Parts: sequence; C-alpha cells; structure tokens
Amino acid sequence: MQSSDPLALQDSASEDFPDGGKGAWAVVIGACLALFASAGMGTFQDYYEATLLSESSSSTVAFIGSLQIFFLYAVGTLTGRVFDAYGTKYLIPAGTVITVFALMMVSLSEKNEPYQVFLSHGVLFGIGIALLFNPAIAVLGHWFRKRRALAIGLTTGGSASGGVLLPIILEKLIPIVGFGWAVRIVGFILLACLLVSCVTIRTRLPLSGNLSFRTAIDLGGFRDPRYSLAAIGAFLLFYGFFIPYFYIKIYADFRGVPPGIAKYLLAIMNAANIPSRILPGYIADKTGPLKVFVPAAAICSVLLLGLWLPSRNSASIVAFAALYGLFSGAFVSLLPTYIATISPREKLGARLGAMYLVVASASLVGTPTGGALLKTIDEAHFRNLIIFCGALSAAGTLVMAMAGMVGSESLRRHLPWGRRPGEQASKINHF
Repeated sequence: MQSSDPLALQDSASEDFPDGGKGAWAVVIGACLALFASAGMGTFQDYYEATLLSESSSSTVAFIGSLQIFFLYAVGTLTGRVFDAYGTKYLIPAGTVITVFALMMVSLSEKNEPYQVFLSHGVLFGIGIALLFNPAIAVLGHWFRKRRALAIGLTTGGSASGGVLLPIILEKLIPIVGFGWAVRIVGFILLACLLVSCVTIRTRLPLSGNLSFRTAIDLGGFRDPRYSLAAIGAFLLFYGFFIPYFYIKIYADFRGVPPGIAKYLLAIMNAANIPSRILPGYIADKTGPLKVFVPAAAICSVLLLGLWLPSRNSASIVAFAALYGLFSGAFVSLLPTYIATISPREKLGARLGAMYLVVASASLVGTPTGGALLKTIDEAHFRNLIIFCGALSAAGTLVMAMAGMVGSESLRRHLPWGRRPGEQASKINHF
C-alpha cells in the first residue's frame, strides 16, 4: 500500500537519514556559522542614520536594509536551483568571498555618499549572504528527516546570534579604531566563520547535475492550496516583520528611553530570537510546524497592537523588544520547515526559492513603507506605523491558519484538489 506520510512520499524508503551523528551535526555547525553572517543591516542602521549618512532620510537608510533583505531572498530563487543541481560545492565558497569583499567595500564608504553604501551593503552584501542562506537551510534536508525542524531551528539561531554579537562588537570597536577598521574586523571574523562552513557543509543525497534557470523557480507548488496560502501568509507577515527591528530604537529615542538602554534594544530582540528559532523547531518535529507557527504569529500580532502601541516607558518598550524577538523568530525557522513537509525532496530547493521570492518582495517594500508612514517622528505617525504593522501580522496569521486547515486530514479527505493524485488522506496534521 502506498504510504500516506508526505515525508515518506518525498523520500524513498531506501534512504536512511542519519538524523544525527558527527557528519550531520558538523553540517549544522557549518550552516549555523554561515547564517551568522546574515545578521547584517540592523547592526549598521543607527550608525548610518547618525553619522555616515546623516543627510539622508530614515526611509532612505531603511531602503538599504530592504535591498539587502530583498537580495537575500530573491537570489535564493536561483541558489535553490543551483543547490538542487550541484549542492553546496560552489555556492558556499562564492558566498564567502562576496560577503567578506562586500564588508571591505562598506568600510571604504565615504560620508554622505549613499550610493556607495547602497551598492556595497544593500546589493553586494545581500547577494553574498544569499549564496549562503538558502543552501545552508536546504542542505539540512539531506541529513535530517525526523529532526529536521530542530536542525533548521539551530541553524537559523546562528543568524540571531550574529544579530546579538555584531552590534556589540561594532559598538565597542568604532570609538577605538573608527568605523572603517571596525567593519574590517567584523569582516575578518565572518571570514573565519565561513571558512569553517566551507569545510563542514556538504551534501549527502544524489544531485541532479542539470542546471536550467528556466526551472529555477518551481511554480508547481502553487497548485497545492497549502503552498499558495502559505505564500500569501508569508507575504503579509514578512511585509511587516522587519519594521520593529528597524524602528524600535527610533521609537525608544522618541519616548525618552535612556541611550544606554535604547542602543541595546536590537541586541535584546536578536538574543530573544535564539531560543525562539530552536525550541519551536523541537516542538514542531512532534506536533507539526503550523501548530507552532500560527500561535507564535498570533502572539506577535497581540504584542504589536497590545504592547508596542500603548508603550510609553522604558520597561514596556524593553518588554516588547524581548517578547517580539522571542516569538517572531519562529517565522524564520518554521516557514522553510513547513515548505519542506509539503514539497518533494528533489524540488525542495526550487520550492524554497519560489517562496523566498515572495518573502523578498514583501521585505523590499516593508521597511520603506514604514519609513513613508513615519515621515514625521511624532505620536500620530508612530501610531499609524504600529497599527499598520499589527494589521499585517494579524492578516498573515489568519491566512497561515487557513493553510493548516486545508492541510488537515478531515478537510483534505473531502477536497480532492487538496491531495496529490493517488494519495490518501495524510496522517500528519500540518496544522
């Protein structure tokens, strides 16, 4: 009898996934270090606004970060296909070179010359980390099956840890050695991390060896209503996802939070991200990714509208930063986990690529939209920004819940278009 387990349909019974061991955990360590480099823009945002690009508007500086995030996810549509064909053999070394070179160019940027920062940080650095991000996630599917969500959570925790450490490193180094050398030192730190990634990350399962950019984006996933709803939900969620990360310090300054506290708010958010990218993965391996994803997104909606919106003092703002960081981290680790559970293994890279293109589009316009809503830093404009962000989060949560309902056994049994040809109702409840 044909198996009704979607993962069993993806991976033939002859494939024995290690789900642990030295080789598998070495890949996790390398992937974690690769994603450590992706915590880029938030580290530099404050310095750009206050010093390097002091004549540029907040929305202009935010657009640099949007470009980086856009390229991170958009180039993932291509790296996913390259990974399916050749694995990580070329992608990780190329990403290492481009990422480090981009930081060296950032260190040479001149004061109030935004085009230099746009090109080096927004474009080049974004492309570099894109060559690392998608392959570092996708390669885990070669080594983990039952513990895949945990492995992805541990890996994406590397990005969050970078967001904690890099701002502190720059904060301490800039007064001592200046911005240029501070960025170069960070570049050398990332070089050391990425050299380890080049050695430890490797594929295990057979690769196609065929590369056709015509199939770089696998649109076939949109025939599955679960995938389509997940794409809509991801667009809505990621449209507003980064807004608190970019504007929390500006809000804290507006509310009179002491500088000694305000400057560490981003580090607090990223520190809280670490457990929220690991623990949800562990739980999701047992319950299904959407049973963790949807409640986390719902809590973020409540935090945005119920805590950030009325916050007026240091305690409430710090509480929001910590709690939003704690629950929003699940978005990053559980979205690819969910896509992995509903995609054939041989198309996983391309399916992730198509999903990341959706996320890229949302991320590109998200923070500049926030900047446009915050033309003037006052009560009314901040209220509009926070309500806008909260409404997007609530709408995205609802759509992701609908994806879980479509994926449930009881509904799929009655919806032929919810099952693949010849597939019986799934025993795994994705919601």
